[in-house]
Amino acid sequence: MHPETSTGAVAGPFHPALILPGGGARGAYQAGVLKAIAEILRRQRNPFPVICGTSAGAINAALLASHAHEFQTGVKRLEQLWSSMRCERVYRTDYWTVMKSGLRWALSLSSGGRLVSNPRSLLDNAPLRSFIEGRLDLTGIETAIGQGALHGIAVTASGYTCAAAVSFYQGAADLEPWTRSRRSGLAANIEVSHLLASSALPLLFPAERIGNEYFGDGGMRMLAPLSPAIHLGADRLLVISTRDGRPDPPPSEPMPYPSLGEIGGYLLDTIFMDTLNADLNRLNRVNRTLELMDERQREHSGLKPIDSLVIRPRRDLREVTREHMEDIPRSVRMLLRALGGWGRDWRMASYLLFESPYCEELIRLGYEDGLAMRSELLAFLSPDQA
Repeated sequence: MHPETSTGAVAGPFHPALILPGGGARGAYQAGVLKAIAEILRRQRNPFPVICGTSAGAINAALLASHAHEFQTGVKRLEQLWSSMRCERVYRTDYWTVMKSGLRWALSLSSGGRLVSNPRSLLDNAPLRSFIEGRLDLTGIETAIGQGALHGIAVTASGYTCAAAVSFYQGAADLEPWTRSRRSGLAANIEVSHLLASSALPLLFPAERIGNEYFGDGGMRMLAPLSPAIHLGADRLLVISTRDGRPDPPPSEPMPYPSLGEIGGYLLDTIFMDTLNADLNRLNRVNRTLELMDERQREHSGLKPIDSLVIRPRRDLREVTREHMEDIPRSVRMLLRALGGWGRDWRMASYLLFESPYCEELIRLGYEDGLAMRSELLAFLSPDQA
């Protein structure tokens, strides 16, 4: 495995940021990498003054931020959360609820919305609220900020009315809101509603109302997923991706027309990973440009080099999904078959398989990948120990 890095001579305070993109059930991989980081560093102090998350990564970010003053404990709690995961703790999996949702979609489409009101989503994620509330004490975020263990946390969601990505942040008093094209930063006390909004996968889960507006998954509108961390003062970025970096090979023979399930999985990949990769490429170009400037030109540009390190799964997680297909609840299999997301392509299933055997396998994979990058992580997070 070859780590992706972008380096530069960074001046000023040492503020590493942890960036956790979305990935549904794939978020368990991030827990495994963080378990390895906690073991490598062997210290209670939080190595990430800035923590940013989107979708499932927002839940991981919030849990870590609420334990930033006790980092090792926070990582253990994160592993326990994913190890105890079940689909039924994220969305309703009983046959009646799934069948009722499918029938409602069919009746709404066939009648033009006359017989029944327009459905809000394919799945009902009401259990997720109770699951989060029972396992996260978000008051710990303010405690961590007060003790100086956390500079700021940002959770990003997409506003369906404002058509922009909003990064809700909580942190030190010197942090200021920001506004850019189709994205902004808004000060807030992070609550469960922010996490549900950020993780509301389009079409699959219902949107969450915050204030006067409904919000959905933060990856939909966030064209610069690295920017919230930089606005919060980060000078280096550790990104834990939930997709391997290898491109799929072109088919050797004509393929059948893609199903709705395959297109849906493809869109989720695009939301969670493609914009992140594009932003990393943009960061690398800026760093290379700054290397060609003298000190006066750098000061005039208003830019500074930002180090980055990306950890990606060494395996295609769709392969892991296929190995655990028997763990998928029967009602969810029925839905995936109806959408054409079963058997030929496991993208969508990989985002919905919130079952402990699958999650524990991803934790193990992330843990091994993290340990394999011990020297890179030490150099990136603890230069004095490297």
